[in-house]
Amino acid sequence: MKKILPLVLACFFANATMAQTAEPDLAETLFVTMEDVDLKQFKWKKRPVVVFADSEDNPAYIEQTRLLRERAEELDARDVVVITDTSPDVMSDLRRKLRPRGFMLVIIGKDGGVKLRKPFPWDVREISRSIDKMPMRQREIREQKERAIGR
Repeated sequence: MKKILPLVLACFFANATMAQTAEPDLAETLFVTMEDVDLKQFKWKKRPVVVFADSEDNPAYIEQTRLLRERAEELDARDVVVITDTSPDVMSDLRRKLRPRGFMLVIIGKDGGVKLRKPFPWDVREISRSIDKMPMRQREIREQKERAIGR
């Protein structure tokens, strides 16, 4: 029994470690590039937060993606998907519609409408407050509270 216990424990911890590394990082699943998506796929399901820049080396873009990755859980709780577009030469439909110049942050509602545009990086707390004021989000919060109470 004494010889088997260390072996069983080693297998248990090895499996637990493998399970942890098999799960994708939330920040990685939250971020997609414009080439990978069609904005229509998110309508009524997700709130796209679009980050435009002329290059991945743009300091505002770097700062914005850092801020978003640091608090990915808060964005996930609000059904956010972050879409990045750093290719101004490839005129995506959204780039044509929104006409960003350099860096731009855009929050799009679940209904597909543009809710907010910012020409500079915004903290997740500010983004969350803006989303939480939206009527659809207010309804979601009420429904979550009702479910928690057990109505």
